[in-house]
Amino acid sequence: MAAIELDDVQKSFGDVQALRGVDLDVEEGEIFGFLGPNGAGKSTTINIILDFVRPDSGTARILGHDAREESVAVRERTGVLPEGFDLYERLTAREHLEFAIDSKEADDDPYPLLERVGLEDAADRKAGGFSTGMRQRLALAMALVGDPDLLILDEPSSGLDPNGARELRNIVEQEAENGATVFFSSHILGQVESVCDRVGIIREGELVAVDTIDGLRENVAGGSTLVVEVDQVPDDVAHRLKSMEGVSDVTVDGTTLRVACDSESKMDVISELEALGATVSDFSTEEAPLEDLFAAYTEGNA
Repeated sequence: MAAIELDDVQKSFGDVQALRGVDLDVEEGEIFGFLGPNGAGKSTTINIILDFVRPDSGTARILGHDAREESVAVRERTGVLPEGFDLYERLTAREHLEFAIDSKEADDDPYPLLERVGLEDAADRKAGGFSTGMRQRLALAMALVGDPDLLILDEPSSGLDPNGARELRNIVEQEAENGATVFFSSHILGQVESVCDRVGIIREGELVAVDTIDGLRENVAGGSTLVVEVDQVPDDVAHRLKSMEGVSDVTVDGTTLRVACDSESKMDVISELEALGATVSDFSTEEAPLEDLFAAYTEGNA
């Protein structure tokens, strides 16, 4: 069963159309990355999932419940780490957890939750003295109250140093292993690539891609680059290779050729070079970084 099901969801704010018929399924137990530039519709989508905002049309079903008609049931099974969250500076970590447990009418013990996020030694310290990473982990512990089936993390790595981001990633992966579905909105692309099973990219209110990272690379021209070492560069090689189906770009640096092409064309490129009289001494493939894929989809080139 899908944990999140959005069907033709549309939403406007005055003259601004924030979402334009978004269809999305996120499977149970999946870590799903949700990407898009500022103003693309990420926050509106999350707010509709949580029933903070009502769609103009379309439906949202979360954990089998209608997000609008059964919002209480959805929230009982959902944990949220919002962007720009606030903590109470004078309350200890334990007191924050006690407050969250009471609010959700759960029966958790605060200490195991703090232990899950690595804050057990700071249980009785006031949050006002916490570092950015500690504050983020405390907010995540509060989101874990009630052992939620769905975790929604909105920019969870914002402001974290590399060590803090790695710790957060480990926590997210552990929660997914325990059966939770994680919906992970972020602009830190390296974090998304390292932790997410699939990625959705939204642009100007439209979901323009949903796939694995490898799938996105396959769908974007130049998603991978073939690097070929030859003994000599044949005349007019760039023009000859670019005329081949599946090849989008060719650059030559000494006796090294870099050929942007799809996977099916790689061996054809090698064969063509040999047919042109070059001896291929070595070749390898470089995958396009997620930043390049993100740019291709969000700038309208995919």
